[in-house]
Amino acid sequence: MLLIRCPWCGPRDESEFHCGGEAHIVRPLSPDDLSDEQWADYLFMRSNPKGAHRERWYHEAGCRRWFNIERDTLTHEILRIYRIGEAAEDKKRAKAKGKGA
Repeated sequence: MLLIRCPWCGPRDESEFHCGGEAHIVRPLSPDDLSDEQWADYLFMRSNPKGAHRERWYHEAGCRRWFNIERDTLTHEILRIYRIGEAAEDKKRAKAKGKGA
């Protein structure tokens, strides 16, 4: 079992949560203007990487809020937890990338 740290409630057992799929999927502004293929792509096509992956999680048995988790799909290690609306990339990581470029 995973121990997930809810940004509002603190550490809780994985059984209290529900995974809502890949995070940061932007809804099309004009869905009526999309072809069936484009709409299906938005609804169903998701990345499935080995390694770091950002997901939306819902604290169903607690505060009933959504938040994001960056999780390693190979080891299930939780790399980062952040609230909806916070930047997808933390400042430390962005700064480290800037140094290497």
